[in-house]
Amino acid sequence: MDARFSDAFSDRLPGHSALPRAFGPEAFAAQNRRLPLRETALRPLLTRLGRAWYTALRRSRSGRTPERKRKMTQAERRRYLIETLLLERPQYREIAVPADARAQKDLLRALMNVRAPEPIGDAFLAVQDEYLRAERAAEGIVDGERLPSVPGDARLVLWQGDITSLKVDAIVNAANSALLGCFYPLHGCIDNIIHTRSGIQLRLYCNEMMQRQGHAEETGGAKITPAFNLPCRYVLHTVGPIIDGRVTEKDRAQLASCYRSCLELAVENGCKSVAFCCISTGEFHFPADQAAAIAVETVKRFLHADGDKLRVIFDVFKDSDLQIYRKILGVGEC
Repeated sequence: MDARFSDAFSDRLPGHSALPRAFGPEAFAAQNRRLPLRETALRPLLTRLGRAWYTALRRSRSGRTPERKRKMTQAERRRYLIETLLLERPQYREIAVPADARAQKDLLRALMNVRAPEPIGDAFLAVQDEYLRAERAAEGIVDGERLPSVPGDARLVLWQGDITSLKVDAIVNAANSALLGCFYPLHGCIDNIIHTRSGIQLRLYCNEMMQRQGHAEETGGAKITPAFNLPCRYVLHTVGPIIDGRVTEKDRAQLASCYRSCLELAVENGCKSVAFCCISTGEFHFPADQAAAIAVETVKRFLHADGDKLRVIFDVFKDSDLQIYRKILGVGEC
């Protein structure tokens, strides 16, 4: 569980260590059965919210833009978003909005994380978009075109940082087979971060896409979606292999397929730049050194055959991953 979540809500979250049982791989396999579990995960956050306040706030569910004579501040946007989401479920009506900004941000993110892919009013989305874009601007945007290439190949870049801050044509999301994002509140996986910062529209879009497909995404496959409130244009969602024991040839082939599938979609959709996360090395337990070798080899082969005009960024988060990629790519300190 995210440390900030534990710190901010530990006094209201007795027994929160049991939460992961509600959000494991089994939960991803049964989307419709997860809703009670997600609500159970939030229920310990509940405190008192006056009925008069609740009645006054019901108007925000109607889809009307919140009445205001001036532009909302970022704090006002955040509070409006929280209050609107709290009104969606009877179980949430007793939640009081925290006074602390950090706690508010965690509560908003948690509510977005657990929310089912159900329609929501245009007024909410308009305020959400303003809020997320302001947050994005405050955090800073990194122009992928300005990142230096690795020695000897202008098409390859090694960069350590937050992939959601990259201004590129597409970033890659290490997704689960449901392709609906991570429902675990405040989880630290990239799937959770991307869906949070993209906004509620991403889960709605993915749900419609997967409903049309009619089945879970296969391991090694990929789908492309708009990025909504991220600085990139697209998100490429790919499902990597889950390692439980020894890495097999099938696992290696499936991981290579993830990279090829994403690159093919990028080229098909006119992308000139794509940033890869370290697929399958986190929650899916693929050994980082083996995964990096497969990533670099697969990308180089694709660029040699089909993607001469495509620029690929290997985006790492951990220092250990950075050292692994430096060794494979022949990159010094950067």
